[in-house]
Amino acid sequence: MFLVVSQFNLNNFIIYLDVTGSILQFLMLSANIKTSIFVGTNGSMSKKTVIDNKEDILQQAVAAMQEKKAKNIISLDLSGVPDAVTGYFLICNASSKIQVNAIYDYVVEMVTKHCREHPYHREGYENSEWILIDYINVVVHIFLEETRSFYNLESLWADAETRHYKSDE
Repeated sequence: MFLVVSQFNLNNFIIYLDVTGSILQFLMLSANIKTSIFVGTNGSMSKKTVIDNKEDILQQAVAAMQEKKAKNIISLDLSGVPDAVTGYFLICNASSKIQVNAIYDYVVEMVTKHCREHPYHREGYENSEWILIDYINVVVHIFLEETRSFYNLESLWADAETRHYKSDE
């Protein structure tokens, strides 16, 4: 894990810098384009090629959430929000930590199987109150009900276009 201290937007590029000024990520923000990003820590860099298939990832993640009986499934389209660092937030909640973990496991399984994408980063699995799955262009948030109410991401990104999906309510 690394600490991002600076972010620069230049035309359709985002460059993240760490505390030493080393480039951690270099992202080209464009729809349906094959893009290279460079990631690394402590001076070691590796290249990862990303194909922008955010619509496919979104569709598979929603289907996985629905299959595992997630509640209040919504997506926030951040493409029109200035300086947004991703294309979509996909948010749902569950009534227990066991269900949060089951949703997480199935989202990762379905996106890997159908989109051939592995998460770039994951957080929160150990605690299972808020699990984040980062696919770069889609960031999935799986909450316990109380935790979702507390953080209320929807209101923080109120200027994003919201779409509601059928869910187990």
